[in-house]
Amino acid sequence: MLDLRRLILLRDLAEHGTVTAVAELHRVTASAVSQQLKQLESETGVRLLDRDGRSVRLTAAGHALAADTEPVLAALERARARLGALAGHAAGPFHLACFTSALAPLAAPLCQALERDHPGLRVHITEAEPETSLPLLRHRRADLALVYRYGNLATPDPAGVDTRVLLHDPLYAVLPAGHPAADGPAATPVPLTALAGTPWVTAAEGTACREAVLQACRAAGFSPQVRHTCTDFAAMLALAAAGGQVALVPRLALTGLPPALRARPLADPAPARAIEVAVRQGGADEPAVAACLAALDGLARTESARPEPCRTDSRTV
Repeated sequence: MLDLRRLILLRDLAEHGTVTAVAELHRVTASAVSQQLKQLESETGVRLLDRDGRSVRLTAAGHALAADTEPVLAALERARARLGALAGHAAGPFHLACFTSALAPLAAPLCQALERDHPGLRVHITEAEPETSLPLLRHRRADLALVYRYGNLATPDPAGVDTRVLLHDPLYAVLPAGHPAADGPAATPVPLTALAGTPWVTAAEGTACREAVLQACRAAGFSPQVRHTCTDFAAMLALAAAGGQVALVPRLALTGLPPALRARPLADPAPARAIEVAVRQGGADEPAVAACLAALDGLARTESARPEPCRTDSRTV
């Protein structure tokens, strides 16, 4: 019988590439990971790793076994979900990982709805971007994750989890009130090229938001003149208002603006991100997960019906 924990280590080595990365992911030492992988080789009787000094590479057999591990984990998740369904109600601790700009419109009302309808369920929120929340989900340190993907970045489907789109979150042009593109009705779409000659505020380098904005600008035929960078949408708006810069901000993070700014929809092709809910493969029928999914569907419909951005407040990344 193969040890499931060792199979998970092998799968993670196939994904992350180094024993050190796997050790950090599981909060153990690299030597402990190496020992467990050696024991897995003994269990299988097959060489799973090629070792070259401190470096390791999976053999063909190692890659095959790592790939076969994912459906095994999904089957176990389905078994847990069936057992939970027999209990008949959602109860106990429930961990939700959520990116910052979805905390106020989705995570907070979700907590209220679940506490009202399922008083035995104790929801715990962890603020995390997708690159952090998805590993938390896969390794059972979160039960559900709210994530996003920008459509113009072609981000691949995450391994080991199922995702479904809750709502689409278009990016809006945020620009000074005196900018020529701010003239006319608030619903008038603005071509991205109309912002080419104005300094920009963007997200920090290495973030999906930054890459999506740069890709959209390149597709429109220009590179933005970046003046400021930050990872907080409220700070981004404050900087834009103070210095007369422009920015692209997702609608979910934009419930209002400082008086010095205006928000305008972008003309097609307009960049947008998909807000998704992620669950471990096979786990969607577990009562607590099912209760959260149902509540999130209702909240997503409410958010989608929200009026266009107005000048009241703003949310952060």
